[in-house]
Amino acid sequence: MTVLIIAANVLVFLYELSLTERQLAALAARWGFIPAALFGPGGSPPPAPFGVPDLGGAAAPAVLTLVTSTFIHASPVHIVGNMLFLWVFGDNVEDRLGKLRFLGFYLLAGVVANITHALAMPASDVPVIGASGAVAGVLGAYFIAFPRARVTSLVFLGLFVTLARIPAVVFLVLWFAYQLLMGLFTFEAAGQVVAWWAHIGGFLAGATVYVLLGGGRTQRVY
Repeated sequence: MTVLIIAANVLVFLYELSLTERQLAALAARWGFIPAALFGPGGSPPPAPFGVPDLGGAAAPAVLTLVTSTFIHASPVHIVGNMLFLWVFGDNVEDRLGKLRFLGFYLLAGVVANITHALAMPASDVPVIGASGAVAGVLGAYFIAFPRARVTSLVFLGLFVTLARIPAVVFLVLWFAYQLLMGLFTFEAAGQVVAWWAHIGGFLAGATVYVLLGGGRTQRVY
């Protein structure tokens, strides 16, 4: 299932590569998640978000975009980063949950991540796109299931950069702390381009839902 999710994201991105800049903007406005649309009258998106022209077609319901937005990415770096994290952490979590439960878990984490962002910025009309909230949910589950596992990470030593295998619990605590700090320091900041609160909400949702689904810690080390 992890591979299928990655494949779905890649296929959508390949479609995006065939679009013009105007069409890409319209795609994000129509299928990306807009907080103001969720809390607006009747759940309808505001007209012409951030000045994007209407290129025709019915706007997607705000509730539906809670899911569709997680399969749209803004750039090659955006999708490669998200899919790399999903590839590294997703298969182990899927092994514990099973294929179908993992799919439901992944989509639910993405939904909760988007709602968390909407609660932090309810008036925002900027579309949120990307799988990072759902992937953050996978990281939250991994934090509970495999705290003693070791992951290979870049380590910055002044002007030098090296690779090191560090405990997953250290890596994920540092990752979450960074998301939280950025979320607090850039709260409702003008021009914010990263949905930090989606990452925070996704991580916490992933950890919580994993426990509720009967997951637990394992002593296996990867």
